[in-house]
Amino acid sequence: MNHRSIITPVGVLSATLVLAGHLRAEDAWWNKEWTQRQPLVIDTAAAGLGESVKDATVLVRLPYGSFQFEAAKEDGSDLRFVAADGKTVLPHQIESYDAGLGEAFVWVKLPEAAASKETLRVYYGNPAPEAAKPGDVYDAHTVLAYHFAGRGAAPTDSTANKNNAETTGATAEGSIVGGGLRLSGSAPVSIPNSPTLEWKAGQELTISLWIKPLSLRENAVILGRGEGGNSFRLLLDQGVPVVQLGTARSAAGVPLAANVWTHLAVTADGKSLALLANGEPYATLAGGLPALATPVVLGGPGNSGFAGDIDELTLSDTARSASWVKLAAVNQGSTDAAQRFLSLGPVEGGGAEEQSKLMEHLSLFSDIAHNMMFDGWMAIGVCAIMIVVGWTVAIKKFIYLNSIEKGTKVFLSQWKSLSTDLTALDHADQSSVSSLGGQLDPAEQGLIGKSPLFHIYQIGSEEIRHRLDKDGSRVEGLSGRSIQAIRASLDAGLVHESHRLSDGLVYLTISIAGGPYVGLLGTVVGVMITFAIIAKSGEVNVNSIAPGIASALLATVVGLVVAIPALFIYSYLNGRIKNSLALMQVFIDEFVAKMAEFYRPAQQEPDSTGGGSH
Repeated sequence: MNHRSIITPVGVLSATLVLAGHLRAEDAWWNKEWTQRQPLVIDTAAAGLGESVKDATVLVRLPYGSFQFEAAKEDGSDLRFVAADGKTVLPHQIESYDAGLGEAFVWVKLPEAAASKETLRVYYGNPAPEAAKPGDVYDAHTVLAYHFAGRGAAPTDSTANKNNAETTGATAEGSIVGGGLRLSGSAPVSIPNSPTLEWKAGQELTISLWIKPLSLRENAVILGRGEGGNSFRLLLDQGVPVVQLGTARSAAGVPLAANVWTHLAVTADGKSLALLANGEPYATLAGGLPALATPVVLGGPGNSGFAGDIDELTLSDTARSASWVKLAAVNQGSTDAAQRFLSLGPVEGGGAEEQSKLMEHLSLFSDIAHNMMFDGWMAIGVCAIMIVVGWTVAIKKFIYLNSIEKGTKVFLSQWKSLSTDLTALDHADQSSVSSLGGQLDPAEQGLIGKSPLFHIYQIGSEEIRHRLDKDGSRVEGLSGRSIQAIRASLDAGLVHESHRLSDGLVYLTISIAGGPYVGLLGTVVGVMITFAIIAKSGEVNVNSIAPGIASALLATVVGLVVAIPALFIYSYLNGRIKNSLALMQVFIDEFVAKMAEFYRPAQQEPDSTGGGSH
């Protein structure tokens, strides 16, 4: 009978089934102070290992999308790698950790990379972790390990031997693993001798490194030691890797392509030297290593040196197995086999399942902004001004339209009764006009005072009063010409009210039309400067291009953020303004009709005695 343990994000609950024994150790939560973890599956079958590799140091890539950078500390100091037993914390070393770019390279020491699949777990999410216990990521046979992660500094040894170089080399951005070393072909990097680097005659040795030739020269020295007959050379002869002892050379094989990363390894067992390319046998050379205590040199002087990039150099004082070399070539490479060899599983714990993906993406904008250039900030600054002005106008317009609609509603409710007899209104009395014949209290008068219909009504009442004042007895009524003149005044009032309603909307149209173009200008200039920098430095890789392009595109995003809300707001406000204007036009027509009805000229009034005028 199969009984499963129940796993929770913060711990493990014991199974309550009668026959359930105890939780598997590998499923238990290692330490509750770490809130999240992810399974790290190592499939050595993908590397084609024929045998297990003891004390293997493997590269763990933590890419954005698979690893939750926002949940870990900014420097990755809370990372812990726990073995398959769920208890053993494995030594690790961070080569580089960039939460902004969403990229990290970490080296982890495995007690054994068995020829089978096993699952480790990476823990993180502790805001205040204790310092990780020191531990050598490399075994005792590794005498030197260069990651070339330092910029503008001499390569440093990541082992406890401290076999640091004494010569500064150029940095190659975007190498096979983070940064690398760029050799010009004429400026070698020298590594001084030390007790751990000294070679004894016929001793065992393994050299492992990645190369990317930028040009294919004749007998270009990649790594050398000694002079004349007592020397060792790893060469690239017009693209062909060659091992040379004194004057003896290994046989030529298939040449390598320029501008392509290739893993090379040399193993010496005291009797012969084996050269491997990308984990596969390439050439052999009979003989043993000479006794050497001279500096180890990367590249060569004059034009004899290798011209290209080097990364992940390790020296071991033992002859590594073919499986060890194959593991390094696959694990450190960028092929599909590397991705199958080591893969991250889903996040467990810490409420990661409920974490908002939107917030995760929004958090990237602050990281992108760190790489923003001055021209981009100028474009964003202009867009910010547009946002402030546009939203200020929009808010004021919302408040204004709401107030006039309330006043219009009150006015129309009173106008309905007043329009049955305009003559009941004393046009000569301003208080009678303002209160619609005494129908409104002071509070309602203040409310309708904001209505454009009330403003037009006041214009009409003033025009009626002005014309009736010419007729002292007020019995002549209004002529057709007077009514046309009054209508013209009402139409003029409609135009003034239209201007008042539309005032400030031009700032929204500027935001709609100009925002995207200002943002696009910032993007184009940013992309142009990014490519100019790349052309000047000669570095063409994702790490050098992506930050500049992403920052440049942020200007376009801000431009669209300005324009899109402004477009919706403008459409909404414009619709309400059109409704108000249509209502005013209808009111003018009704006012003129009522005026013509109640103020007809005296000669047009019907004669009750037979047609005489009153």
